[in-house]
Amino acid sequence: MRNKKELVIPNFASEKEDAQWHDRHRRQLEEAFLERLKAGEGLTLKQVLARAKLRPVTIRLANRDIETARKLAARKGIGYQTYIKMLLHEALHRESNRR
Repeated sequence: MRNKKELVIPNFASEKEDAQWHDRHRRQLEEAFLERLKAGEGLTLKQVLARAKLRPVTIRLANRDIETARKLAARKGIGYQTYIKMLLHEALHRESNRR
């Protein structure tokens, strides 16, 4: 039996619908996350980043490219930096498979 306070995440038809739902339920999601952290069931952002072995980089991009990325990312309901990272990852994967 589910706890009455437990938040059930539904299936979404699109990334935009997903992002809108998560935005509307942000407070509940944050509370659930904090409860799990207190119970020792979750990871902090610092722990996740350490496991993922991510390294920050700085690049210069044309304003026009950034604005395009912002618009496209907004349609998907994600941040533009995340969107650029996804595009770069996909392009690198595609190029590495060509050889």
